[in-house]
Parts: sequence; C-alpha cells; structure tokens
Amino acid sequence: MVFFVLGPAYSAAKETMSVEQAAMHAWHIGICALLISGLFKCVCSLGSNWIRRVVPRAGLLGSLTAIALVIIAFMPLMEIISYPVAGMAALAIILTTLIARLRFPFRIPGALAALLVGGTIYYLMTSTGWVPLPEGEQLFNPADALLPYEWFSVFKFQWLWALDDCLPYLPIILPFALGTVIGGIDCTESAAAAGDEYNTGRVIGVEAIATLVAALCGGVIQTTPYIGHPAYKAMGGRAAYTLATALFVGGAGLLGYFGFLYVIIPKAAIFPILIFIGLEISAQSFLATPRKHYAAIAIACLPAMAYLVNIFTSQLLSDPSISQVLGNPTVISEKLTHTNQLTLLNLRILSNGFIVTSLIWASSLAAIIDRRLALAALYFLIAGACTFFGVIHSPLANNQVFLIHQLTPEEQAIALRYLGGYLVMALILALWHLHEQRNPSPPFIVEEPVGDS
Repeated sequence: MVFFVLGPAYSAAKETMSVEQAAMHAWHIGICALLISGLFKCVCSLGSNWIRRVVPRAGLLGSLTAIALVIIAFMPLMEIISYPVAGMAALAIILTTLIARLRFPFRIPGALAALLVGGTIYYLMTSTGWVPLPEGEQLFNPADALLPYEWFSVFKFQWLWALDDCLPYLPIILPFALGTVIGGIDCTESAAAAGDEYNTGRVIGVEAIATLVAALCGGVIQTTPYIGHPAYKAMGGRAAYTLATALFVGGAGLLGYFGFLYVIIPKAAIFPILIFIGLEISAQSFLATPRKHYAAIAIACLPAMAYLVNIFTSQLLSDPSISQVLGNPTVISEKLTHTNQLTLLNLRILSNGFIVTSLIWASSLAAIIDRRLALAALYFLIAGACTFFGVIHSPLANNQVFLIHQLTPEEQAIALRYLGGYLVMALILALWHLHEQRNPSPPFIVEEPVGDS
C-alpha cells in the first residue's frame, strides 16, 4: 500500500499541490483504498468457509509456511546478524525457552528474558563504542509524535472527494486485499491444526469490519489476522494476551508513544521472537499435514523465495549511490546482460502474487499425490485464469491486475506464455487422468524414515 498506492499518489499530487497538500491528498486516497478493501473483504467472507473446505490443508498451510519461514523468519534474521552478539544471545534464549520449552532461571518468561539480555548487551556495546549506532537512528524526535490530533479531521469526511482519484489504483488494491483474505483463511486452518476451530466466515468478516473501521478512523493499512496462532498458544497467549496487545498497540497509535518504542527497543533483541513465530508456524504446518503432502508444503515456499530475492535486488538497484553513478533502476536494468535482465524479470513475475501462487501450487501437488489428477488439472486451469488477469505472475512492476488488451505487446507475450504453460499442465494431467481410469497406478506409499522413533 505504501509503495504502490500512497507513494505514487503523493508524487503525482506534488506536481500540482504543495508538499503538505500532496501529503493530505495521498492520505485521503489511502483511506478510500482501505474502505474499498474492507468492502471487498465483506464479499469474500461469504465464500471463505467453502474455500477452506475445498482447498486441501497442504495448500492452506503451505502458503502460510511460505510467509512464515521465508518472510517472517528470514527478514528479521538480517537485523539480528547485524548485531550478532546481542542478537544471537537473544536468539539463544528464544530457541531454548520457546522452542525447546526449557524454563529460564527465576521463571522469567523467555521473551522477556531475551529482550532484557539482548537489550542490555546491545546498549553496553553501543555505549562503549564497540559497535556503532544504526544509521538514521536520530532522524526524528519521537516526542514530536506524542498526542497526535490531526487524524480527527477524518471525521469531516472530506476524504470521500478523493474516491475518484483512488479508482485507478483498484488493480493494485484488490490483489492486496485478496492476499490478506487468503492469509486469514490460512490462519483459521492453522488454528484448527493447533486444536482450535473457528468459523472462517466470521474470521474474515471480523477482518472486513476491522478494515472498514480503520478506514473510517483514517487508517491506510489493512487489518488482517496476524499469523502465528500456534506460536502464541505455545507461549501461553490467550484472549487476555490479545486484548492486552490491542490496548498496548492501540495506545501507541492514539497517544503517539510508538516512536519511543522504536528508538528504545533494539531490533536485534526483539526480532528473535519473530524467528520463533516463523519456525513454530512452519513446524505446526508439517505436523498437521499428512506426511505424504510434505512436498506440497515445500513447493509452496518457492514463490516466496522469489519474492524475498526480488526485495533485495530491488533495494540494491535502487540504492542512491548506484543511482548517482548509473542512473535510475530502470536504466540500470537495461544495461545488464540479456541473461541477467531475464533473471530479474523472472524473479519479479514469480514473486508477484506469490501467496496465491503458493496456495495453488501446493494444492495441485497434494491433489497429484492423492491421485486426483482431474482436480489438479482444475487447479492449473485456475492458475491460468489468474495469470491471464495478473492476479499471479503479473509482468507489471507494481504487481497490479490487468485486462490483457491494456498490456504492451511484450507484456502480452509474457502473460500468454505463462497462461500457455498452465494450460499445457492442465491438459497433461487431464489426459493422464483418463489413462489412470483404465490403468490405475498403485496408491502413494509413504516410506517411514529408517530409525524413526
């Protein structure tokens, strides 16, 4: 939302408005975008129970594992190893207390102990000059954000006039909303795998209502069930934990003390908790899935890996020092060899819509393993339809959906090639299904590991 809606809206508005007016206009567009997202989720909530029933568990938990392991667990690792002494000390405590379930001395909760030990080491090292403070640490004064009141202007509803300017961003807004809906369905399945059954329609409905309320209060970021139910349950979190979190984070927004938390709490000391969350979700996904579907969960992680690599390559190409020498990222990409240009293009295409791609790939492989080749062919047809409209594998840099006639000839060729690939896969499996009807293969047998205990 920030990079693909608010940023471009702000840049476009600056051409005809002052900086302050442009920022206000971008905010209003963001509110309208969130309102549209909430309405879209309301519609999706009606069919969410059906989706959960027809999609195999490996598909739902596979896409969740892709996010948990590759994004939630790996991204914080970069911050942890930037300050390895403090970060790894905190990580050791997290792994020992929350993963291995050993008690920390004096019965101090593991997460708190990791924060105290890691934070103490961090401040000792930075205060003595052993390691430098992060660049940009003092770019803002957190006291300036205390007791914000400008957001009250949202209740004048002047932002409704920005609705027309928001409509061109629909091809970007709706895929993001769809991604959070799928994430909510995945979270519900993850909770069920941990022994807690919830009504999927109600979960997505609450997500939709929360998104609408956030929009009416001036929010620009979607609300969604945060993945990690098995992890929070393992830490002892229950309804009171959720309420306390809501009050604490809500208070940070209303009173404006989040800036102090950002400055005071070292990321290297707090991010190991995200490692635990990612590992716990991934482990729970495998435990709750039949052994024969493990490969389906694994294949779901591949599009997320492309998303991860695409993030780092985009950051590298957009680095100001490189841009000063070689120009903007587009010019830099054009100066690369054809092979490297193709690699970057393939990374972007595979990463665009990766949550939906992960779900379809994992579901298809699970169906193939179960000898349900006709169903797998149907999944690949759905993938082809999603490709045709850019829900997955969009060749556009901003991950937006499209109608095929809106693309350039080169972009059309890319989209049609991916569509053709999925159609060929569907055809092969459909024909194979007919062959299996007459000459059935033996059932899939899971071989137990030697020495498994």
